[in-house]
Amino acid sequence: MTDAVLQHPLWPDAEPARSDMPVSAATSAATARRNWIAVACAQHARRGCATPGAGYMQVCHGKVAPLQRIRPGDRVAYYAPTVTMGGKDRLQAFVSIGIVLPGAPYAFDMGDGFVPSRRDVAYVPAREAAIAPLLDALEFVDDRQRWGSKFRFGLFAVSDRDMRLIAQAMEADAALLHWA
Repeated sequence: MTDAVLQHPLWPDAEPARSDMPVSAATSAATARRNWIAVACAQHARRGCATPGAGYMQVCHGKVAPLQRIRPGDRVAYYAPTVTMGGKDRLQAFVSIGIVLPGAPYAFDMGDGFVPSRRDVAYVPAREAAIAPLLDALEFVDDRQRWGSKFRFGLFAVSDRDMRLIAQAMEADAALLHWA
């Protein structure tokens, strides 16, 4: 896959959803902002950020428990191992990045009896970025030979340093991610 395919803007002319919203008490200086990597196929991750102002995240096939670990103001980046769920169409790229908005996880009826839990996210304009060039720099990569093992959890916390590297690779605006 070429960089030209990976490097398309998600919605370059749009502002992140509700970016004017004040930071809540839950994300005050007393509470550290955390960084998360969520895992989904690109098709699903892109759906979550496709409509400006109406972004959301779902993890672990719609389970609520992982979403309850996340707080408003936390940063989240989606990693997509493949383009389609269960597909052999490897992508291995970060596809979206944003800030978790206030509010608790909520159930959303997607039809056919599937009612996953979601959280609202203000996604920022960014480009998709392959993970391969970042592997030697990312702190969460414990073993270069088995770098993908952490992604099997579906959601995991990473350091500020790692999230900054991902955001830079995605050409995301640091100020929109609350790194002034």
